[in-house]
Amino acid sequence: MDIFSALQTSVSGLQAQSYAISNISGNIANSQTTGYKRIDTSFIDLMAEQTSKREVAGTVLAQAQLTNTIQGNVVSSQVATNMAINGQGFFTVLQKTGDANGQASFGSQTLYTRRGDFAPDKDGYLVNGAGDYLTGQNIDPATGQATNTGLIKIANSTLPAKATTTISYSANLPASPTTSNSTTSGSDLYTPADPASVLLTSSGTATQIASGDAANFVNSSIAGPAVTGYTSTGAPVTVTTRWAKVQDSNTSTSPATPSVWNLYYQSDTTASASKSAWTNAGSAFTFDSAGQLTNPTGGSISIPNLTVSGTNLGNVSLNYGQTGLTQYADASGSATTNTLTQDGYTSGTLSSVAVTADGKINGTFSNGSVVGLASVGFARFTNPDGLKPDTNGHYFQTVDSGSPLAGLSGSTIVGESTEQSNTDIASEFSKMIVTQQAYSANTRVMSTAQTMMSDLLNVIR
Repeated sequence: MDIFSALQTSVSGLQAQSYAISNISGNIANSQTTGYKRIDTSFIDLMAEQTSKREVAGTVLAQAQLTNTIQGNVVSSQVATNMAINGQGFFTVLQKTGDANGQASFGSQTLYTRRGDFAPDKDGYLVNGAGDYLTGQNIDPATGQATNTGLIKIANSTLPAKATTTISYSANLPASPTTSNSTTSGSDLYTPADPASVLLTSSGTATQIASGDAANFVNSSIAGPAVTGYTSTGAPVTVTTRWAKVQDSNTSTSPATPSVWNLYYQSDTTASASKSAWTNAGSAFTFDSAGQLTNPTGGSISIPNLTVSGTNLGNVSLNYGQTGLTQYADASGSATTNTLTQDGYTSGTLSSVAVTADGKINGTFSNGSVVGLASVGFARFTNPDGLKPDTNGHYFQTVDSGSPLAGLSGSTIVGESTEQSNTDIASEFSKMIVTQQAYSANTRVMSTAQTMMSDLLNVIR
């Protein structure tokens, strides 16, 4: 390498260090930018082509080194729709291109970002601080089905009323129930005035208990679950039930006789329990000597035309699962309810929203219902550092990054939080000192080479 080459090499060194200090200054400037990923600098030496015995150091090339895979700190915020990615991946967003006649227009190219400080705009669309609009799947809160894929919109919607169709219930029935009659008669069985009002087989049609036998029924049964159901218009209906044991088990017979219970609901809540007609749910529940339910199988029954005080809920499914009902000994002699829920509700307005770890935006309504409103758009890349960055924290897909992949794949979404910049100020200051020293050293090389050139020119004077 001659003196001129040394000058050229030092110039390339100055350019490389200038590029490095530019990246450092950008990183420090964006140390508080939400979701910002710092840009490091890598240096590549360009060797002069010489023989193996005459290799000399050549010029240097500075290149950007992205840090998209390095996580920033996740901090909590006060905005429910703020979200941060814990792990790899990006939010999918679109940029607004303009407004025409009061209608916003958006670009067609999907962009990717880690900036998750999303909040609703005046129309309910989620937009972050850089002006990016979040995309994903909108969900119909009434049906739970996805309605469209595109911009996510969280509006102050009203959730229509939903009729009760399913009651989920699990409980233990006492092997020896304590009733008002059992304390005097010693029998824990219900013996109806009309034998047709009980069922001994797994299913069938039982007559309604006459109001004249209601007092005997109440005194010979135990309290079951009480739940509020809803009609299609959202009107509440209180469903009060009682369990009556109609047959004891007998293991001395062949085959053994199982224990049989019948479930009844109060048909008229305007009258007292001992004067109201009670309706059989339409199935006999049989238990073996070990207290396990043997019939009906399948984990659920249908209560036909469930009608309370003239209000018909239609056919309501009672789900108890394969092991939800048992008959074990209980000192209290009463039924122990473990689970009791129903799927109906009255109408309600949106009260608040929350983002779940799997990227679903749930809405809580004034009627207490929590339903899904949208699913956040999310993408992963095989080589995330191969994405092309631009201003506002956007990234574009490139050949080096590969195609976007669906699914979180181990990553999670943290709601009511944002991801901070992954810039480390202390590290950037350290790199700044090293870069400044390297830049100064290259200027010394230039001045030294210039002195040598001057000495060479002075030889011929």
